[in-house]
Amino acid sequence: MSDVKLYGFQRSNYFRTARLTLEEKGVAYDIETVALGSDEVRAVHPFGKVPSLAHGDFVIYETSAICRYVDEAFDGPPLQPGDIKGRALVEQWISSLNRNYDTDMIRHVVRERLYAPLRGLEPDEAKIADALPRLEREMEVLDSQLGQSAYICGGDVTLADLFLVPMMSGFQQTPEGQNALEGRDNIAEWWERMAARPSFAANTVE
Repeated sequence: MSDVKLYGFQRSNYFRTARLTLEEKGVAYDIETVALGSDEVRAVHPFGKVPSLAHGDFVIYETSAICRYVDEAFDGPPLQPGDIKGRALVEQWISSLNRNYDTDMIRHVVRERLYAPLRGLEPDEAKIADALPRLEREMEVLDSQLGQSAYICGGDVTLADLFLVPMMSGFQQTPEGQNALEGRDNIAEWWERMAARPSFAANTVE
């Protein structure tokens, strides 16, 4: 049994980002599957959300904090640049991914197109349509960024890439995602590079 435990469930994009980070760093960890709002999750997250991480008697929640802690607390390849400008760029992209891309890709499209039918609900087409113009711009910006380097923030994988992988995984399964990604060759090549990494198995939804 490891002294690192990750709380959450595999359908959570942010849980998967935390798993990808642990995998990239080569950290041994155990998974504690918990449900949102349950007593088990509230014991490690005051708002009943996921993920949370326990390292011995130290418990931390919020994905950005978890990932930075894992990157800095354990050996393994660094997932943040060594210079302040590089770290600022990673922070910029994580913030944008969480605020803009997650909202439109996941909350407006994936949840409506993929998950609503699983609950016996009809997708909210108006909500999906509202996101489409923003998604076009977001994919344009992302594709342009990936045209400059192999990964979002340079020649090495960073935390920014690990935040995007689970989002992109679901988004490209939707018709809207396929349309928005058509002709975005830089994004497609980035996806192939990420999918080839050993850590990618931690992205799979069980």
